Amino acid sequence: MQLNEILKAAVDRGASDVHLSPLTPPIIRFNTRLIELNDTVLEKEELEQMALEILGDKAHRVFMVEGEIDTSYRIEDVGNFRVNIYRHQGMVAIAARIIQTKIPDLDYLGLPVTVASLARYSSGLILITGPTGNGKSTTMATMIDIINSERACHIVTLEDPIEYIHQNKKSYITQREIGMDSKDFAQALRAALRQDPDVIMIGELRDLETISTAITAAETGHLVLATLHTINAAQTVERMIDVFPSTHQQQIRVQLANCLRAVISQRLLPNITNERMVVATELMICTNAIRNLIRDGKYHQIPNAIFTGSQFGMLTMEMSLQYLIDQQMIDAGFLQHEKGDNIPTLETLSYGSVPMVRSAVSNALKSSLVLLP
Repeated sequence: MQLNEILKAAVDRGASDVHLSPLTPPIIRFNTRLIELNDTVLEKEELEQMALEILGDKAHRVFMVEGEIDTSYRIEDVGNFRVNIYRHQGMVAIAARIIQTKIPDLDYLGLPVTVASLARYSSGLILITGPTGNGKSTTMATMIDIINSERACHIVTLEDPIEYIHQNKKSYITQREIGMDSKDFAQALRAALRQDPDVIMIGELRDLETISTAITAAETGHLVLATLHTINAAQTVERMIDVFPSTHQQQIRVQLANCLRAVISQRLLPNITNERMVVATELMICTNAIRNLIRDGKYHQIPNAIFTGSQFGMLTMEMSLQYLIDQQMIDAGFLQHEKGDNIPTLETLSYGSVPMVRSAVSNALKSSLVLLP
């Protein structure tokens, strides 16, 4: 089979991922299940040709040396793909994540309306967090699209790889891909600050230099959106600070408290019919109370501050899960099987039955945020 033929068939089936290995048929992930796309066994030579087709000569030479490489691939009128090519028992194998060509809106994603309000800040740092494959890049793309639709500004995106192609609307957008347009995130971010940006999107905060520069950018009048592979707001704040030497951490706590606007932590879960994925969200808004906790290093108190901060649009993961259960969007029994996967157990959701808390959840999910100073 041809590469484009396989990928198009996977898109048509509604798959999220495609796995291609020699001596096995193409395998797709449909929601959480892995299934064979067809019964055609792929040969070693076919995979080698597919890798060359995806990478081109220059990147293919890098792959031959390194043994693995991340890239993007696009089929006109079909979709965009985030691709990892690697070696499997000495042979080429390919994993491709299907990226939708149309940037989804907040309603489709099921994110709180507050997220749209966050995109309207003119400066500060907004972090989108969660494990790999839980929709962080899509959430950031949606927020960038909101800005693009509403503001005349210069948006610079730093991505590895580029997943959504943004067309200029009210904004002027520069999209740079790590490995193709710049060496790494740290170098790309330093360069971006010399390109007259208003908004900077960073695909991942991977190291101390990138985190430090992102904080500085947010402090100096830029709106910075970035992702981290952390599971909740408290862990995110702690990770941002712990990457620095202990002698610098108090100063970084002060800087982060001053510039951080919000942390959006999300998990994708199969819906009750297993036909699509739905998002569960923890949303921390940086109120004065949250800022004081960050300055004082009291990260363990952040979850309680989120729980009591629904009037500001805040939402705990437990609240979000309870809401999804109440709306019959997810199966409560599913959570029993996810206890080792950083999802709250059913026992922690019991307070969701309190009418006051349910009202707070509805408020956080449906109400716009009044932007805080």
